[in-house]
Amino acid sequence: MSFNLSSCVPAPVCSDKTTKFTNLDSIVDISKYYGDSTKKDWVAQGEPASRDGSVLLTMPKNSVGTVLASTSYMWYGNVKAKFKTSRGRGVVTAFILLSDVKDEIDYEFVGVDLETAQTNYYFQGIPDYHNSGNISLSDTFHNFHDYEIRWTPDKIEWLVDGQVGRTKERKDTWNETSQSWMFPQTPARVQLSIWPGGASTNAKGTVDWAGGPMDWEAEDIKNVGYFYAAFSEVTMECYNAKSAPGTNNGKSYTFNSVTGTNDTVVDGKGDTVLGSFEGTGFNMMKDKASASQSADKPKNTAATIPGGSTGGTGQDHSGKSGSDSGSNSGGNSGGNSGGNSGGNSGSGNSGGSSSSGCETNTFNQDCASGSGSGSGNSDKGKNSGTRASASALAMIIAGCALFWL
Repeated sequence: MSFNLSSCVPAPVCSDKTTKFTNLDSIVDISKYYGDSTKKDWVAQGEPASRDGSVLLTMPKNSVGTVLASTSYMWYGNVKAKFKTSRGRGVVTAFILLSDVKDEIDYEFVGVDLETAQTNYYFQGIPDYHNSGNISLSDTFHNFHDYEIRWTPDKIEWLVDGQVGRTKERKDTWNETSQSWMFPQTPARVQLSIWPGGASTNAKGTVDWAGGPMDWEAEDIKNVGYFYAAFSEVTMECYNAKSAPGTNNGKSYTFNSVTGTNDTVVDGKGDTVLGSFEGTGFNMMKDKASASQSADKPKNTAATIPGGSTGGTGQDHSGKSGSDSGSNSGGNSGGNSGGNSGGNSGSGNSGGSSSSGCETNTFNQDCASGSGSGSGNSDKGKNSGTRASASALAMIIAGCALFWL
């Protein structure tokens, strides 16, 4: 494991795009993604399925859910997603922006409160439960809503169905002690996910915030085979600044310092595509000849999303209990939304110390001998047939030197 920034594979710059999830053609499984954002728009871990013009992010019984992560990054801009959330005790749906140094902007929804969108933001993953705020709306499980994040160097706006529900200005985030703006400011990926906040292995605060322990015998599990959230469309619009911060003139984003602030982001010409999962920023084409074999037989490390670390829980919500989750309970939606290897110190670990594929901080759902996928419900949603599998790629791509403990 290298602590040299040059070992990190550059991250693809922002590009304007709209994905209509009428099928799964825009999605690639993590075990087959080498960093070429021009071929696919989304990287998947878990079990995405297609039904009625939407992609279903599914969570079969005793699994850890599904996450889609955009293959390109946004350095400010607008992102809008149209979706229906999941429902049920302990079930969480998330729509977030997450950078490699854990800058984060969130929408989160707990399945026991279908009339509240929880919003939040973080600077380099530092927990501050005063950063959250709620937006009220109609039934999020039965109704599609348009959720939008407008992000500039000076302000974040959260919108629902075209109406601004919350605004946060950078000028209000100055930290006198650290002499820094506690404001998201580095290139981030869009992540869509469903995850078990009520899993028994989560911190009590997380379980309480999520509405209580998971009910794996709930209506959707019995009738469909999985909990699910339905995403029909996502639009990404780049900020397109003429000069930094917020440009997308080059080919890729890198950092020139472990401080991980927007003045250390480089919009440059570095390639983003690896020859194999063994490649690094030092040798992008390492073991290229074995790339196909690597895709078929990924390494047995903790399941990850390229550009992230283990898909771990990030902020565990343990700072607040379920009793006040309606106000300041929002934490980091990393949950199992594909956490990140970034950090603000540059001193941590690889973010993937566990090799188990069956823990709640991984996305491997092929635990033991049972598939638990619910894919037999072909009439309920055509499953992609993918299986989340461990990949060394996520330890390498984008931000690998900015480790987070």
